[in-house]
Amino acid sequence: MSCRGRVMVCRTGDPRRAAGFTYIGLLIAVAILGLGLAEVGTIWRTQAQREREEQLLVIGHEFKRAIASYYAAGGHQLPLSIDVLLEDKRFQEPKHHLRKLYADPMTGAPDWTLVSDPMQGISGIASSSKAVPIKKHGFDDDEEDKFKDAKDYGDWQFIFVPRFRLRHPVTTPPPSD
Repeated sequence: MSCRGRVMVCRTGDPRRAAGFTYIGLLIAVAILGLGLAEVGTIWRTQAQREREEQLLVIGHEFKRAIASYYAAGGHQLPLSIDVLLEDKRFQEPKHHLRKLYADPMTGAPDWTLVSDPMQGISGIASSSKAVPIKKHGFDDDEEDKFKDAKDYGDWQFIFVPRFRLRHPVTTPPPSD
């Protein structure tokens, strides 16, 4: 150790040794920063998936509403394709039950799985994604039981079910004696 003059300047050892400690400290700081960024990335990806799930629910209900509108507008029949929801030419003035052909938020493409009966038409849609949903509860009442146990987004089926009005048979009063 060497010390000079009134101001004490002391050296405790080899300057290369101090540089090694700085390098190790820098490596530790970079590692901690990397772990923090990885966690932020995971949170961001989860949040983005939750937002796409909400979009899927909104768009699915929009398709379901459009199928119901088509069904009610003309003769209680289901559409034979999604295209007729965009422009229903059964009338003198074409009707638009659906504003546009929405892309599946989970895949980013309009590659919907159609739920249909070959004899009746399309009754609903589902995502073609095989990813596992994050959301497990908090759905609309008519969807809660079907959606909560979904193994993938394809199990979230947005189906229009016609509600038939049952007419009560007209009964005639019994003949009076």
